[in-house]
Amino acid sequence: MSNSIEILVENEKDAELRFIGEKVLNNQRLQFDEGVILFEKATLPYVGALANYVREKLHGNKTYFNRNFHIEPTNVCVFSCNFCSYSRIYAHREEGWELSKEQMMHIIQKYDGKPVTEVHIVGGVHPKMNLYFFEDLLKSIKAHRPDLHIKGFTAVELEYMFRKAKLSVEDGMKLLHEAGLDSLPGGGAEIFHAEIREQICADKVDADGWLHIHKTAHNLGMHTNATMLFGHIEKYWHRVDHMERLRQLQDETHGFNTFIPLKFRNGDNDMSNVPESSLIEDMKVYSIARLYLDNFPHLKAYWPMLGRQNAQLSLSFGVNDLDGTIDDTTKIYSMAGSEEQTPALSTAQLVALIKQVKREPVERDTLYNVIKNYAEDDVHELEVNPYYN
Repeated sequence: MSNSIEILVENEKDAELRFIGEKVLNNQRLQFDEGVILFEKATLPYVGALANYVREKLHGNKTYFNRNFHIEPTNVCVFSCNFCSYSRIYAHREEGWELSKEQMMHIIQKYDGKPVTEVHIVGGVHPKMNLYFFEDLLKSIKAHRPDLHIKGFTAVELEYMFRKAKLSVEDGMKLLHEAGLDSLPGGGAEIFHAEIREQICADKVDADGWLHIHKTAHNLGMHTNATMLFGHIEKYWHRVDHMERLRQLQDETHGFNTFIPLKFRNGDNDMSNVPESSLIEDMKVYSIARLYLDNFPHLKAYWPMLGRQNAQLSLSFGVNDLDGTIDDTTKIYSMAGSEEQTPALSTAQLVALIKQVKREPVERDTLYNVIKNYAEDDVHELEVNPYYN
């Protein structure tokens, strides 16, 4: 493999791209301008091969997933992001849903006796679902099932909770962590640069606020994820600026587990006139992210958003994680026109999906501790064993 990569780099006619390729092969950090050059000049085969080289150097053929389910407390939101197809503004909350604590605990109880390891809690920013409402929910979940990892609340949700409760980020994060919050998802990052943020999500937490919340979580010993919403009105350098800010924080705290590029979908939102990015562009984003974010251990493709076949394809372009089994209760992306309208896969289906492209399925927990390696398991046996469904 390494010989073919070396030949590919040696034969690259563009001197700048060849130099960048040599840096990747020599494990040298790419600079800002080099990230932009990759977006502007590199072909997908070139960046894809380099990204796959890095991916296999880090993880071999291993492709991770976990058994998780989602709870979306509400789609009612005080914010109005132009790209969002999910939320209903608070003034029209009768058009949305609002789950009570009891309803959410009922969802938790549905998974009693099932080998799920994570619940992912994200939703709209509802003024009545405040910090103390969620503190109580977290305590109840942990009392019912102490071993269940709770990954919850975007920085957008958290900033609003803390501000309304008149607490600092530090005190608010400590309160939720002590109540049972184990880690943070990466949502709400969108594109960090102010000139883009002003146009697509002007009224919610800014880049510095997002990064401060994640830094605070890291300082409490929590791990978090990071996302980037790409393929709308941003320019290439906005993407690299976004990744650069994440890379700098990761150098400082080492608290990020995973980077997750999220493809903009234009269904039923205020940016429906913006064309979606091509599959080639999507794979370039994954590839360049893998090359630029050299201190992020994992790169995830969220399979419901890409669709199953495109998620399989991403495993050749730097990606080593496909998220999890999820559940058909998640609506955030299906409402925007994602490929999977009822996103749920059994463990057997996910294992088969990964094996079809000659990768090695590895079940993990949220923090990437290995639960089971399925490399030698027969997919047909998994399908008839209820433990794996």
